Amino acid sequence: MIRVLIVEDDFRVAEIHRAYVQRLEGFTVVAEAHTALEALRLAEESRPDLVLLDIYLPDRSGLEVLRALHAPGRHHVDVIAITADKDVETLREALQGGVIHYLVKPFQFSAFREKLESYVAMRARLAQVQELDQDEVDGIYRLLRSESSSSLPKGLSPTTLALVVRAVRAATEDVSAVDIARATGISRVTSRRYLDHLARSGAVAISMRYGSSGRPEHRYRWTAQPREAASSS
Repeated sequence: MIRVLIVEDDFRVAEIHRAYVQRLEGFTVVAEAHTALEALRLAEESRPDLVLLDIYLPDRSGLEVLRALHAPGRHHVDVIAITADKDVETLREALQGGVIHYLVKPFQFSAFREKLESYVAMRARLAQVQELDQDEVDGIYRLLRSESSSSLPKGLSPTTLALVVRAVRAATEDVSAVDIARATGISRVTSRRYLDHLARSGAVAISMRYGSSGRPEHRYRWTAQPREAASSS
């Protein structure tokens, strides 16, 4: 479970962000801060994995909070900036400070979901690899690039699809939804949805295996001949 700290001075907006996080599988809100000072204190106390950071805070800039969060000796945390600030210099400073994403208000839940799902995909991939080459580095950066999911069935995202495709292609034998769930960090149910989508597109072939209980298990194998585009990078 990815632990999230919400930093937002507007209580109403903070509640919206909390509701958005709670709609996403694999995330939990561990704390909510409304000032910079409170954010830094709660970051130490709750030790989140991810901070959703507003730039406009009443006591100091969110950019100062960002620099403090990434100061040497502090608990490591990833940061997604969520702000109405459209100034290029603010974006530049946020990137230099190490934000994973920069999400401009106002936005819809779909945009929020894409950013957090791409973050999940990046975390899962980093947990899998032991040594990087340039192709692997490029692939990890591609996972963070949100793309429109309008061509996918409702509820599926390009970033998670790319993660599942990579796991299936890397397998040396046919795999189950449980195998892919373990390899990617997503749930078995979510894994099955993406695998079934790939099967419908012709990217994977399905076979049945019967265990000792007599119940069939779906097995999936990459065919390398998809009938329609399914991101494989």
